[in-house]
Amino acid sequence: MHVCVLGAGIVGLATAYSLHRAGHEVTVVDRATPGSGASGGNGAQLSYSYVQPLADPGIWRQLPKLLLSPSSPLKLRPRLDVHQWLWGVRFLAACNSKTSRDTTGQLLSLAALSRQSFDAMMLEEKLDNDFSATGKLVLYSDEAAFAGARRQMLLQRELGSTQEAVDADRCVEIEPALKSRHGHIAGAIYTPGECAADCQKTCDGLMEVLRRRGVRFLLGTQVDQLVLRGKSVAAIATPQGHIEADRFVMALGAASARMAGSVGVHLPVYPLKGYSITVDVAPEADAAPKVSVTDSARKVVFARIGSRMRVAGMAELSGYDSAVDPAQIASLKASTQAVFPESSAFESLSPWAGMRPATPTGLPVIGVHAKGPDNLLFNTGHGALGFTLAFGSAQRISRMISR
Repeated sequence: MHVCVLGAGIVGLATAYSLHRAGHEVTVVDRATPGSGASGGNGAQLSYSYVQPLADPGIWRQLPKLLLSPSSPLKLRPRLDVHQWLWGVRFLAACNSKTSRDTTGQLLSLAALSRQSFDAMMLEEKLDNDFSATGKLVLYSDEAAFAGARRQMLLQRELGSTQEAVDADRCVEIEPALKSRHGHIAGAIYTPGECAADCQKTCDGLMEVLRRRGVRFLLGTQVDQLVLRGKSVAAIATPQGHIEADRFVMALGAASARMAGSVGVHLPVYPLKGYSITVDVAPEADAAPKVSVTDSARKVVFARIGSRMRVAGMAELSGYDSAVDPAQIASLKASTQAVFPESSAFESLSPWAGMRPATPTGLPVIGVHAKGPDNLLFNTGHGALGFTLAFGSAQRISRMISR
């Protein structure tokens, strides 16, 4: 069967990889180069066991700050955009204990499948992507937040995660680069099995593997429209001509909602803009972390990728503007200097911004839509967990098409 994958981010490439391994002919179409959207500069963490949804009951008490504070790491900036308002209303409706618990369970199940599939790919392909499996610490600066984290940890334990709550002393024992933060740590959740890797290198490596095996790539190719024949997609129209296939998979990230709307499908996907910097780490031992670290108060993640450190954070519900805001980059630099003051000379920051495709609940959209064409499958809406969930959702898509 010939399958056309729209999108060459990590989700689209993982989908192409799974489909090709299942014996399908695959074409990948993207208007840019692999990983150039929300994938390339992402947080680099593979958080298979720590998947707390953004839609959490605690959002309600934070709402005034989210709407008004210029320093809030999560910003809701209302615009004259009906899709943004609909997404926001659904997001707030999802901020309840039951939905959060149900979402956590489903995300952990998908993440477990993704870990299995990613590990198998790495074992076979041996990609050079700065992979590490050094664990993850999520830091909390006050007792109330730490208490909430322990409740989430207990839920995730019930669902199969291996985690422990640790005090400040144990944090520094696990990650000595945190020594200067000791007095600011109320506690942390430690997940020893978490991993990290450079997502851009993973995208580049997957493309080379797939090209060698005969997968067709049409890069720099804009998809103008989906051409329908009855209840099916017959082809996609591009400036280079029509591309026909038996099945189509839409993995266009934040652009998926607009393209889906052209065939009468409303996807609850809206961009959450995030930022990152990448710095060279200092050569001194224990200057920069080897364990992945998340500062929960700042909503900033730190991940070691080879001789560099990726620092990522912020979530702006502010439309489709992908411009890099210098103030947000300065904030990430300041956070890094506060948490890991000796980690880098900060001579180069490699600033980046990306549009994470998010659903209100945090669950990605995977499969055929009830109101859409019968041969069009969606694989989008992974939010900040795109790298983590990519290979799991790719497996699900492959199974749907191959059965």
